[in-house]
Amino acid sequence: MRPESPTHIRRRRPVHLLGVPLERGAGTAGCVMGPAALRTAGLPQMLRDLGHDVIDCGDVARPAMLDAVRLGEAVTHRCNNVEEVAAWTGAIHDAAYELLRQGGVPMFMGGDHAISMGTVSAVARRAEETGKTPVVLWIDAHADFNTPETTPSGNLHGMAISFLCGDPLLRPLLGNRPFVPVPPANFRLFGQRSIDAEERLRLRTHGISCTDMRMIDEQGVFPLISRVLGTLDPRRTHLHVSFDVDFVDPAIAPGTGTLVPGGATYREAHLIMEMLADSGLVGSVDVVELNPFLDERGRSCQLVAELVASLFGRTVLERAA
Repeated sequence: MRPESPTHIRRRRPVHLLGVPLERGAGTAGCVMGPAALRTAGLPQMLRDLGHDVIDCGDVARPAMLDAVRLGEAVTHRCNNVEEVAAWTGAIHDAAYELLRQGGVPMFMGGDHAISMGTVSAVARRAEETGKTPVVLWIDAHADFNTPETTPSGNLHGMAISFLCGDPLLRPLLGNRPFVPVPPANFRLFGQRSIDAEERLRLRTHGISCTDMRMIDEQGVFPLISRVLGTLDPRRTHLHVSFDVDFVDPAIAPGTGTLVPGGATYREAHLIMEMLADSGLVGSVDVVELNPFLDERGRSCQLVAELVASLFGRTVLERAA
């Protein structure tokens, strides 16, 4: 267990917690319990112990399913549960956008990674209004850059980045809400170790930055995260961190439906979070794919709560700002 010592943080803003119990973008049930599990693991109190003003905004209410006709035949025939995920995407976008307008740091507790279609689209919309550049650090075992034409599974959590970059087939998922695509160059993928063949080609074609696990093995977390952070203008950047539990090795985080061997170690994961906290750049956060149904006596839930605490400033020793 890590020490519970709070740390001095350069800047404290209110932290808004919002549960997003969506699991229909994934292929395995159980993510719907993710928000409740993080609360049960004590995440809100961990953040309060660090001195943050934590506002728990509850969960996004389950929306009514949309009419499949307006989504387009190409999507409805190739994507699973698309009407339901589209309804959720709009509801998540609306809730996330309102929190972003209030200031503070919204933390969206998923749910599967399809929630990011709503959260990040809201971040991009708000960033355009405030003259900021949205940059997304996508910490995940997968690239999530499939499309309805390339997906081997049909699961929409694997198409989230394609949607956010403006894939025309997926654009109807947000309905008539304002949509600001995130340029592919503004994504920083980190920790990938399972990428489909056509995804690999698309990453190269679109010029998306991807730091896979081999690079992490060869170079280590510190220089690679330092390089990512060093490219960002702190005055103009809104950094959104989208953290998928499957980034961590399943030996220490078995509670996810998208397990891939060879993930990050306990200390690698915490170091990333500590470096992000030190940067002062993080403007919003997703935590996704936590599946308590597949967990072992709450191990993954507790680890994820501790990682989030590191992201919000908890360290082993007090450190000067």
